[in-house]
Amino acid sequence: MASEAQSLLGRDRGGGQAHSGPDASQELCINQAVVFIEDAIMYRSIYHRMDAGSLWLYRWYYSEVCQRVLDFTIFLILALAFVEVPSSFTRTADVRYRSQPWQPPCGLTETVEALCMLVFLADLSVKGYLVGQAQWQQNLWLLAYFVVLVVSAVDWTVSLSRACEEPLRVRRALRPFFLLQNSTMMKKTLKCLRSSLPEMARVGLMLASHLCLFTIIGMLLFTIGERDEAPNKERLAYFQNLPEALTSLLVLLTTSNNPDVMIPAYSQNRAYALFFIIFTLIGSLFLMNLLTAIIYNQFRGYLMKSLQTSLFRRRLGVRAAYEVLASKAGPAGATPEAVGVNPEDFLRVLEKTQLRRIHKQAIMQKVHLCEGRPMLADEFQKLFDEVDKGVIKEHPPKPQYRSAFLRGAQFLFSHRYFDYLGNLVTLGNLLSICVFLVMDSDLLPGERDDFVLGILDYVFVLYYLVEMLLKVFALGLRGYLSNRSNAFDGFLTIIMLVLEISTLAVYPLPHSGRKPERHGPLSLWDMTRLVNILTVLRFLRIVLNVKPMALVASTILGLIQNLKAFGGILVVAYYVFAIIGIDLFRGIIVPPGNSSLAADNSSAPCGSFEQLGYWPNNFDDFAAAVITLWNVMVLNNWQVLLDAYWRYSGPWSTVYFVLWWLVSCVIWVNLFLALLLENFLHRWDPQGGEKLLIGTRQITYHMSVELMFRDILEEPKEEELMEKLNEHPHLKLCR
Repeated sequence: MASEAQSLLGRDRGGGQAHSGPDASQELCINQAVVFIEDAIMYRSIYHRMDAGSLWLYRWYYSEVCQRVLDFTIFLILALAFVEVPSSFTRTADVRYRSQPWQPPCGLTETVEALCMLVFLADLSVKGYLVGQAQWQQNLWLLAYFVVLVVSAVDWTVSLSRACEEPLRVRRALRPFFLLQNSTMMKKTLKCLRSSLPEMARVGLMLASHLCLFTIIGMLLFTIGERDEAPNKERLAYFQNLPEALTSLLVLLTTSNNPDVMIPAYSQNRAYALFFIIFTLIGSLFLMNLLTAIIYNQFRGYLMKSLQTSLFRRRLGVRAAYEVLASKAGPAGATPEAVGVNPEDFLRVLEKTQLRRIHKQAIMQKVHLCEGRPMLADEFQKLFDEVDKGVIKEHPPKPQYRSAFLRGAQFLFSHRYFDYLGNLVTLGNLLSICVFLVMDSDLLPGERDDFVLGILDYVFVLYYLVEMLLKVFALGLRGYLSNRSNAFDGFLTIIMLVLEISTLAVYPLPHSGRKPERHGPLSLWDMTRLVNILTVLRFLRIVLNVKPMALVASTILGLIQNLKAFGGILVVAYYVFAIIGIDLFRGIIVPPGNSSLAADNSSAPCGSFEQLGYWPNNFDDFAAAVITLWNVMVLNNWQVLLDAYWRYSGPWSTVYFVLWWLVSCVIWVNLFLALLLENFLHRWDPQGGEKLLIGTRQITYHMSVELMFRDILEEPKEEELMEKLNEHPHLKLCR
């Protein structure tokens, strides 16, 4: 009976053969438990084939090498946009000074693209095989993956057949899908966005109603009356027709054109200011902030659901491993709850599992507390709470010196007051640079006397070198490098030392009134500037030693760690809009003199695209398009770009920029704000920032996002876990 139960655990409904022999069956159970635990750790679905060959293929697919190859392939196919026509390989994006870029020959980028698509085809094939045909047909992401590959292959074939001269390449806009489908967190973020759209649409409808209402009122208010002797400047400038009035108030909603849009009317009658003030109060200060609050609330709610799903996957994978190991160890007729998991079997599984060594040690310490008795389901689940704790490395021990004098020096130079002294010296160095910048602000580099500043640079760099050597003496080389602040300081110190030695080798010793000629690629002033820039970077060490600033810095670092999904969504948005912008606006912006539409800077109206010299803001290549979208996202003077593209390409161009404003500023920035608030509130909580490793006192852990909200998440019930396990298409439990 026991062997039958074991064979049932490894039987694949898709036709896999049951393993004969107790050794093969036990090894299969171990491998199944390993895969289940790895799925739980990475929050992956456990619904995949479980026979021996499929387990090997599954672990190979999720190995570090295979995933790195897949990540590099995604990066490579996205980076092709910088190389292929229109190429971004020019020194400047300014249409007045840009040279003819290098264009790759037809077939070069297409060959790279074909190789990437072959990798994606292999990726899709492996995924489809592992999940099985039934799951493959129900998985919308895999079906979309297949459709994108087919469309890309057809478009690639058309491109080659037309000698790469086709005006539109659909596959370029589809490339970000490869990045989306490879990230579970990005999929969850998109799901959160999709679920938040109804609430956002309600506020958006209110915002559109507010905008249309005030547009009509503005058109009626600033119309030219029958008795007006002079033309209405407000109407001629901002309310000449309905589309221009709508655009002017939309820009005012972002406060980018305030008070410019109000000044003509306000100059005629101060009462007109009430129209713009009321519009701004309702739109910018109320509705826009209400939209931010709704997005934050919806995001937090759906983030909780996403994290709840992740927790369920973690518990389900761990429970599946428990059932497999408990059934392996139990006698005939015994249930897994009564048997438990043998610690020795679990240690064999843990040894094969792909997990960080520090986490393995933490789990092993918990296992040793069981003292050899079988682990029950609750104990088995709690073992893997250690995985969510991010590790801060323990500092290596300090060197041991026999001499009392050396021990005293070691204590002195490893004390925090020695760090404070270094901070004061860095601050003094920064202040001296500021003083000389103010004194020499009106002088050209050739007119400056850098004698005092040059001497101070040598003195400060010498101090930084001595400080680094003393810290290495006190902490040891490994101890010094284990501290990121010290490693950063040491790296900068070495670069500054190399620059100062190079300066001494090329130029004479500093003396009053020296005016050396330039030697090599860098002048004396350039080398001095580099040293001073590195000095400013050393000032960052002070940030980590001031508690309020350290809190902000830790929030930023934590944000960067948890920002991969949000950053990926922004990359996808930038990529798609940049490709669409190139297809719509490439060649629209022309330098003055080549078209009657482009006015010379001297004759252009004040504040216009031409007068401000915004010529690099174009869509003539991918890099320029990304920078243009960034400038629109920042919203400073974005009405200038709206006006220019309206004049050069037509009023329909406003739709493109407004859509980009909605995606980047209204949606993504508010989601970013929600994530920032969650990280800051968590780190502000004095009990929420750190956890200690079970059984030790030396190693400290920072919680991940999943563990951050673990206290308010609901633990899955036993019945729910077993129901899902019994629904596994490729695994049969013995009960």
